[in-house]
Amino acid sequence: MRPPPAALPRLLLAPLLATGLAASLVTPIGPATAEPAEPAEPAERAQRDPEPRRIAHTQWESGTDFRTGTMAGTLFIKGGLGVVKAPGARRTYAGTAYELGRWTSPWVAPRFGLTELIASWEATTPGDSWIEVEVRGKDATGTLSSYDVLGRWTSGDGFTPRQTVSGQTDDLGAVSVDTWRSTVAAGLTSWQLRVSLMRRPGARAASPTLDAVGAMASRVPDGSVATSEPGVARGIVLDVPRYSQMIHQGHYPQWGNGGEAWCSPTSTSMVLGYYDALPDPTDYSYVPQGHVNPWVDHAARMTHDAAYEGTGNWPFNTAYAAPLAGSAFVTRLRSLREAEQLVKAGIPVIASIAFDRGQLTGAPISASNGHLLVIVGFTEAGDVVVNDPAAASRAGVRRTYDRGQFENVWLPRSGGTVFVITDGAHPLPTPEKYTNW
Repeated sequence: MRPPPAALPRLLLAPLLATGLAASLVTPIGPATAEPAEPAEPAERAQRDPEPRRIAHTQWESGTDFRTGTMAGTLFIKGGLGVVKAPGARRTYAGTAYELGRWTSPWVAPRFGLTELIASWEATTPGDSWIEVEVRGKDATGTLSSYDVLGRWTSGDGFTPRQTVSGQTDDLGAVSVDTWRSTVAAGLTSWQLRVSLMRRPGARAASPTLDAVGAMASRVPDGSVATSEPGVARGIVLDVPRYSQMIHQGHYPQWGNGGEAWCSPTSTSMVLGYYDALPDPTDYSYVPQGHVNPWVDHAARMTHDAAYEGTGNWPFNTAYAAPLAGSAFVTRLRSLREAEQLVKAGIPVIASIAFDRGQLTGAPISASNGHLLVIVGFTEAGDVVVNDPAAASRAGVRRTYDRGQFENVWLPRSGGTVFVITDGAHPLPTPEKYTNW
């Protein structure tokens, strides 16, 4: 299990923040000036929850997108960004020399004082190659922060360890596992990503390929929330396969030991199974015969964060899922009404929750300071139908949770954090209306 940032005492730097949005809904450069449009809620909800949940997601994934940034030793070809034959720059990391190419995004101003940011990416790193994703920001005075590392990513695990770098508390921001948080109470006005692509020296060396990168920036209030009114997905339940994390207890101690530690890779695997996008059996052929759902063991291996020592890293899960399904990113939602929009479009939603004893009736565990599960649908009354991997066996995975209880163990505890994984047959619904996908 992965404690959400808002639930950890060392992270109580309030207020919260998140990133991820279509570029047309943010200001690419310059200071923040205005609020982006947000989906309308009923008037009575606006009165009960006067502070808006501000969320903006920005992503670059095409040649046109990447050309809005700055390339140094990189080239967009065949659908992705790679290192040119002679990039010029080099870097030594952990005693090994690499050729280095970089892409730097334009500045993005989300039009509010962001307090948190979570990046997402899709990349392939053959051989001894890897990528590093960094972020920096500006405050209202124009003060510029240093770059902070959000993740060192490899799609394999034979060479450079996949890891995050918590801390980095030297100026305007600090990192907690996968979340960059402003140390300025008013938040930051703009942010910029930098992606470094490393490969071993030599023109024949395999190059990493960056297919997409983006971030979700947010400023969301804490405290309990009023229950949202049921929306467009009442009575819709998606046929998502049911996997239990608990049946893997004791599997692979080097990747978390299964059981309660594997809610993220188990949830990610359920959604990949729904899209018929699980990895090829040859990829997990090392898993011993008799392990049920061996692709979950493999997902844990491919999402393990060596520094965090767990498999609950949010963007590591979406980076694993993206090339298998088609697209994946981390964002935040404002309420279950937005989750309903996704479910109606045939897209299950992986949500990060945390709860104390008695706060989530019907849960298979009594409490958790960080848990991932899959929202698969809604009852006619608007309650939440989930696949909860914490069940002891597959038979108990499908659960129904009270709508109000669920929103209060999700929105205040993780800021409404979700993984959105899609394939070509299930495009995102009306993205021009939503700033968070």
